[in-house]
Amino acid sequence: MINLLRSVRILILVLFAQTCFGQSNDNKLPSWAFGGFARPVDVNPIISPDTSSKFTDPVSQKVVAWEANDTFNPAAAIKNNKIVVLYRAEDQYGIGIGYRTSRLGYAESNDGIHFKRLKTPVLYPANDLAKKYEWPGGCEDPRVAVTPNGTYVVFYTEWNRDVPRLGAATSTDLIHWTKHGPIFQTAYNGKFFNIASKSASILTRVVNGKQVIIKIKGKYWLYWGEHHVYAATSTNLVDWAAVTNKNGELKELISPRKGYFDSDLTECGPPALMTNKGIILFYNGKNKAAEGRDKRFNANSYCAGQALFDRKNPSKPLSRLDLPFLRPMEPFEKSGQYVNGTVFIEGMVYFKKKWFLYYGCADSRVGVAIYDPAKPAPADPVTDQ
Repeated sequence: MINLLRSVRILILVLFAQTCFGQSNDNKLPSWAFGGFARPVDVNPIISPDTSSKFTDPVSQKVVAWEANDTFNPAAAIKNNKIVVLYRAEDQYGIGIGYRTSRLGYAESNDGIHFKRLKTPVLYPANDLAKKYEWPGGCEDPRVAVTPNGTYVVFYTEWNRDVPRLGAATSTDLIHWTKHGPIFQTAYNGKFFNIASKSASILTRVVNGKQVIIKIKGKYWLYWGEHHVYAATSTNLVDWAAVTNKNGELKELISPRKGYFDSDLTECGPPALMTNKGIILFYNGKNKAAEGRDKRFNANSYCAGQALFDRKNPSKPLSRLDLPFLRPMEPFEKSGQYVNGTVFIEGMVYFKKKWFLYYGCADSRVGVAIYDPAKPAPADPVTDQ
């Protein structure tokens, strides 16, 4: 009887702990999920600010140290058997994130770890069709992918310090870009043109060893959004129609969850990936500041999550990780512009039979984590940050 009572007490304590935390502490990934990712030893951060890089800004006509303050939030793609990272860089004009001018830098690598950077940005505000959407805030937070015929498309935030809008640009070399402006400017007579829009993850698949953009039922598919995850479709990659509900409003696919690491935001990350078990959306979950947050993780911290969607119905969520598969643990992920801790995932590529995941570290630097399907690393332990 005593042993029985002791067992009951233990069971009650376990259930109480899970109720308080809102979820189990077991960080074992389900079979559909990607992982585990490991940070290479003594490598990160792989890209940091550089005060020596200068270029003449075409709008202000000033010589600008365009990547002197912060370098973060990277996209990634493969070109000529090399990994190319497009990263957001901020100059030193203005005070605080979002109030400087952002431009996209270019870096390439033979091994995905050691990068050679161009001294001038490759996508930035200029005296062009996008100027009214991009100046003075700039070009922010890119995600990039490639079509089977070699056309790269980058989705990025056009920030004029009034309304953030998702913009698209295309290229054949990741250096010279053709801007197409905001992606929602024509659909539904511009109904969603002037809403705040960010963070676009286009659907991709590995075909013959190469990750490429694919279509579903004759259309390209895009997950997007910062607070909720929404979707959109296109036939040409640059003009997109948001997926709506029966009331004609944006259809929310997944949303923040009380008591979880994504209690405040569910912001789309790198290109989504079609797998045999479904579509995986990699996203950035932000923890709430106070009531309703997951108390095991810092208030306002950003951690990386995964959600599974139906292969035939990409708007239908099937499952979702209860715990992050990557979270701020290293000092450089907790110090910088964003001291609450950030691993902000935006770029992921399949390279030499491994997956290279590129992320922003505390809105200040770029880091990398690598997943080897032949030797997956254990998931990060779940302890208080």
